[in-house]
Amino acid sequence: MKRTILVDPGQRAVFHNAVDYCIGTGRMGLALTKEYQEQLKLVQDWIGFSHIRGHGLFCDDMAIYQEAEDGTPEYNFTYLDRVMDSYRELGLAPFLELGFMPEKMAGGKQTVFYWKGNVTPPKDYARWSGLVRALLEHLIARYGREEVVTWPVEVWNEPNLCGFWKDADMQEYFHLFRVTFDAVKSVDARFRVGGPAVCGGTDELWIGAFMAYCHENRIPLDFVTRHHYTTDFPERAGHYGYVNLSEPEIGFANLHTTREIIDRYPEYRGLQIHITEFNTSYIPNCPTHDTNQNAAYIAQQLSRLGDDNESYSYWTFGDVFEEQGVPFTPFHGGFGLVADGCIPKPTFWTFVFYKKLKEKGGACVYKDDDCVIVKKEDGGYCGVAWNRHNERTGEALQLSLCLPCDPGRYCLLTRTVDEETCNPLKVWHDLGEPSSLTAEELAMLREAAVPLLETREVSVLGDGGECIRLDFTVKEFGVVYFESIPAELRSDRGYSYERCIRR
Repeated sequence: MKRTILVDPGQRAVFHNAVDYCIGTGRMGLALTKEYQEQLKLVQDWIGFSHIRGHGLFCDDMAIYQEAEDGTPEYNFTYLDRVMDSYRELGLAPFLELGFMPEKMAGGKQTVFYWKGNVTPPKDYARWSGLVRALLEHLIARYGREEVVTWPVEVWNEPNLCGFWKDADMQEYFHLFRVTFDAVKSVDARFRVGGPAVCGGTDELWIGAFMAYCHENRIPLDFVTRHHYTTDFPERAGHYGYVNLSEPEIGFANLHTTREIIDRYPEYRGLQIHITEFNTSYIPNCPTHDTNQNAAYIAQQLSRLGDDNESYSYWTFGDVFEEQGVPFTPFHGGFGLVADGCIPKPTFWTFVFYKKLKEKGGACVYKDDDCVIVKKEDGGYCGVAWNRHNERTGEALQLSLCLPCDPGRYCLLTRTVDEETCNPLKVWHDLGEPSSLTAEELAMLREAAVPLLETREVSVLGDGGECIRLDFTVKEFGVVYFESIPAELRSDRGYSYERCIRR
């Protein structure tokens, strides 16, 4: 398919780029491991998220909630301090998800995941409230009130699913939310508290009921959270689940219902919506996650998720993750942007490219289903283009961009991620899909996980109003970052590039 885009520098397109606001993580206790920290540092070095959100804050492996011999509550923040210190060293603040239930406080035995997070209500809500207050008071004492009160607080995870909340009991969750909301605000009214963090299927029903509950009980809700996944039910095969991608418009339309439900209430109209989890598949063993197809699909998602939502948190940054047990291989369809061994997946670069758009500043002058273009503050342009299909078609996208500019010399740059240029999954397959990598194999996979960088120079003459023409091809499931950079030539005395290369 061939397309020509004539950019109007005075035009404006809706594009709220919150690519770096929050990233998801496996349960908090995994942050105590070396590989977890290495993967997170890699992500922060290249993308630099500001918040991190995950499960397991109150699970027993974090050891926060204890009881003395007589049953008196005790709190142990040793591991919490290590985790929070490591986050802050990497420039991250927590998006605090309060859950799951400590075993000694739990009202039942139901658990979820390999690591057995308890998903039952507390047997004593006063003790739950005390735990929440103790947590926040400790964080304030350690990191300072003015910083900690800026950390968002989310109550529980996906209570509309019976696997995450006993019997998916809506009224019980509403009670948990009210008790928790009051506990948090009693520590400092400036804390921002939200929920219900629902996912799929019954999201409209739950969000509608949640907003009605908050309205009827005059709860000054600070934000609403929900999740967003875009595949059908997986087809199981051995350790894996294979999925079909949904048409993006279906997901975007579903997301918009949350905006409509909230805005029915005058006191909540315009309230922030945070997508605290999103990805293509909702299972941690979906091979699609490791592919270039995933990167292209997510590229379109990032162009539009900010239309209705304040933020959207990719689930997750890395593949140190154990919901269904310890993975068998480095490429196992994990949620992460980074595979085990600190190997960036193609989707990692989709996030890097969108972060570059944000760093360059300027205004969005064009957006459609194939690309987004930003006019930079230095007068150049940058953008991301993708070739998304739900099924393989073999069709390439040929783009021809006309970018109005002032006279001068420019460097035209592209960074390409597609199945030929940046595809560590293929290299791993070609190597025989080893479950344990040698040092040489790991080095090859990292080498295969880097975008192709290409540049050329162009000079524009005249009185202004001319265009730079940028032509490139986005191959199937490809993602391309492009940029025009003002590049006045300042050669050193006697230096001739043409003589150097014997042109």
